[in-house]
Amino acid sequence: MHLKNLLIFLFLISALSSCISTKQLTLLSEEESVANDSTHVYQTQKTPYKAQIGDVLSITVKTTDQNLAQLFNPVSNSEANIGNSTSGSYFNGFSVDLHGNIRIPTLGEINVLGFTLDEIRVKIESLLLRDYFKTEASFFVTVKLSGFKFTVTGEVGSPGTKSLLQDQLNIIEALANAGEVSFTGNKRDVKIIRQYPEGQKIHSIDLTKATAFQSPYFMLKPNDIIYVRPLKQKSLGTGTTAVQSLSTILTVLTLLTTTILLTTR
Repeated sequence: MHLKNLLIFLFLISALSSCISTKQLTLLSEEESVANDSTHVYQTQKTPYKAQIGDVLSITVKTTDQNLAQLFNPVSNSEANIGNSTSGSYFNGFSVDLHGNIRIPTLGEINVLGFTLDEIRVKIESLLLRDYFKTEASFFVTVKLSGFKFTVTGEVGSPGTKSLLQDQLNIIEALANAGEVSFTGNKRDVKIIRQYPEGQKIHSIDLTKATAFQSPYFMLKPNDIIYVRPLKQKSLGTGTTAVQSLSTILTVLTLLTTTILLTTR
């Protein structure tokens, strides 16, 4: 009788420790008081991106003077669009070197480190007005990132480095492009490794709560690394579903019972 009670106790403890709750699996859950309020709005924190070393910028100068246009845009649009758009932008874009500079035909080196894309555009326009154009109406400058590059690793369906042709990206979109968080991924403590001028910093965000929208890390920055940690249930090796977990536990307890019975005879 004592052995039976012990086995039941072990079974219950194992079952409880191996269960993955719905709260651990659900994204962006709201508190009950908020969920009943259809007018509640979550404000995301968006800040302009500042150029960093290693970035590749796509810069285009548009003007009615085709000779000047060819001078500032030596690679034509048709050439730039050959093959993959992201790789085309990488080879034809302007790389930010170790000194924070880019080199533009006829304009030379321009320091862009720590400047927003709008600030870089204004810099280029000022140089063009000084040396080549009489009025701002004579030309139009666009400055964009050649691609939004980020890396996702850990408990996701398709880990790796991704690059999307868009200016802004949130963490939900990034994870969706990486095959979603796996069943054993810890959505409550997703790590974001972000690059700063002084080095790398690690941040955390809880994606199981709707308040994640208000986190300064909900909106990603180019070159961010997202790491989804495994739940402790994975280290226990109890399976990814309730059936698998119970099957594993029953197998272990059966072996344990058999061993005890054989050794006590």
